[in-house]
Amino acid sequence: MKKFLLIFIVGIALYGFLHLSPKSFSIGTFFSSEYSTSDLSLEEAFKNKRSEIQVGGSGKVIKILPDDTQGSRHQKFIIKLNSGQTLLIAHNIDIALRISDLNIGDHINFYGEYEWNSKGGVVHWTHHDPSGHHEGGWLNHSGKMYQ
Repeated sequence: MKKFLLIFIVGIALYGFLHLSPKSFSIGTFFSSEYSTSDLSLEEAFKNKRSEIQVGGSGKVIKILPDDTQGSRHQKFIIKLNSGQTLLIAHNIDIALRISDLNIGDHINFYGEYEWNSKGGVVHWTHHDPSGHHEGGWLNHSGKMYQ
């Protein structure tokens, strides 16, 4: 009976984690070797031309672009998800710290707002909101959080 009760409690906890946590974070979100549910969510957002949705996931840096210095400054780079989809990451460096040691081939975990474009999409709001009106995001590179 105790064994059944333990299995039941673990099952309830797992159900709560998978179904009550944000859709973009599931068991596969931060494992770099699998086509994760976050990849599937981003693929769906791209196919359906959705924008202004909070997303999270991980990818490999494939290109580092010059900073955008028009208006708010942004560090920009392109990552490739395990699904093959590419995303432009636009990280506001007027609000959050720049990732100074970012290199091609590095692994990035991210959480921010997705905006559709024909090249795969853009993720921005990868930082806290100083005014507290927008859900905060973050980048994780080599175990360090940038928000």
